[in-house]
Amino acid sequence: MGSDLGWQPSPRLWRPLLFFIVLLQLGGSSEGRKSWRSGRQSSHYRRAQGVAARERSQSPGWSQQHHPAAAAAADTEESFTLDFTAVEGNIDNFMAQIKSLAQSLYPCSAQNLNDDMKLHFLENSSVTCNDGTPAGYYMKESKGSRRWLIFLEGGWYCFSKENCDTRYDTMRRLMSSTNWPHSKTGTGILSPQPEENPYWWNANMVFIPYCSSDVWSGASQKSEKSEYAFMGALIIQEVVKELLTKGLENAKILLLAGTSAGGTGVLLNVDRVAEQLEELGVHGVQVRGLADSGWFLDNKQYQRTDCIDTISCAPTEAIKKGIRYWNGVVPERCKQQFREGEEWNCFFGYKIYPTLRSPLFVVQWLFDEAQLTVDNVHLTGQPVQEGQWNYIQNLGRELKNTLKDVPAVFAPACLSHEVITKSYWLNLQVKGITLPRALHCWDRSLQDGNRNGKNSLKGCPIHLTDGCHWPHCNPTCPTIRDQYSGQEMTVIQFLMHMGFDIQKMAQQQGMEVSKLLGMLSSGS
Repeated sequence: MGSDLGWQPSPRLWRPLLFFIVLLQLGGSSEGRKSWRSGRQSSHYRRAQGVAARERSQSPGWSQQHHPAAAAAADTEESFTLDFTAVEGNIDNFMAQIKSLAQSLYPCSAQNLNDDMKLHFLENSSVTCNDGTPAGYYMKESKGSRRWLIFLEGGWYCFSKENCDTRYDTMRRLMSSTNWPHSKTGTGILSPQPEENPYWWNANMVFIPYCSSDVWSGASQKSEKSEYAFMGALIIQEVVKELLTKGLENAKILLLAGTSAGGTGVLLNVDRVAEQLEELGVHGVQVRGLADSGWFLDNKQYQRTDCIDTISCAPTEAIKKGIRYWNGVVPERCKQQFREGEEWNCFFGYKIYPTLRSPLFVVQWLFDEAQLTVDNVHLTGQPVQEGQWNYIQNLGRELKNTLKDVPAVFAPACLSHEVITKSYWLNLQVKGITLPRALHCWDRSLQDGNRNGKNSLKGCPIHLTDGCHWPHCNPTCPTIRDQYSGQEMTVIQFLMHMGFDIQKMAQQQGMEVSKLLGMLSSGS
């Protein structure tokens, strides 16, 4: 059993393991399950129960739907059931749960069991980072699980020799693997801890560092004409190929996730990964996409500027320049929707989404900081002018409109960028539903034979967009800090900085200023 798990228990661990094996002999016995639930539980497991308990209170009936045996014990059910009855749904997680329980009971011994992801360089040395150093990935195996999460890192891009040279001087780790650490700790949806990641904690985790500067679209080697390689699309293909030798061929679910440029990379590559597996004869793996903060708009800037550097260049102009410089590739089904030379359209979520075959979950702030940056709306220094305020509000409306036909969405009215790898991702809510909960509902809707995930289950919504119309009207938004003082700002302080006229708004709504202030503080 030790070799199957990929870890070797110390002698002190064997006794609790034997205890659990005895428990297994109780099989489906309700008495056996009852006696286990009434016993002592580790503090880390109780915290995980707390997360699930809060979410069950937001969605009556969830426990009964989550597990057939839960109906009779809905008030005491755990976030993931400890029912080891030999059925397929439990077999997948059996070994990982045994390991977790043993670690919980013997934390001293568990300190030697490292949950960090380890660095692997690609065996195919011709697939490289921008500067020709080998590309690679970080991985933490969970051999008891048939679920795999492959994560694409974000970090803007460069689209000319000049701004790529600047990027190499200032952000070398995004263009070279020379100084990559040997291991990486997963956070948010990449965390191996159930209290931080209640539904994906025991998946096989793979983190692909972003070192191609091409929004994961490039397919060109370093040459005499170009001193930089742009191989983002090829890096993903090579990682998938190597993972097939490490257990991916037996996967049930592969979730391709990413943030920012990595989120856009999910849009560009999720179908390609599914097609690659089919072509390699690997059938039965359900490939899905999770795009966080990568659903950008090709809108007009608030103030027009020349396209010189990355952050001041309009999104359409940057991608037009980039796709030529990178020799970027886009999915064939999207490419066919546009005339030759207009493939840049496929980098924008609302244009590529209708062409995708793989199920996709979109996580997108309605007021994304990266979008505002490239639109030349700067929220530092003096209070925002009326024109900027109107532009920001309109941006939120436009973004929400592009998401109306996407079944699986989590779109809070916050001013921020990236979330799924942040420690606070558990706290964020839209309409009383947390992001991990929404992803779990989506997961369940797909497992229940709804191939495209277009219909949410009763009490388990998957299309969640905030109804209020200004930044940070949602009280669960991440904390805002003044960029000069570093002090936390309340919602009211932030809105006043944004030029929000509270007196005028109160008059328009026909209410007292004090009442409006109370509503703003509560996010109403």
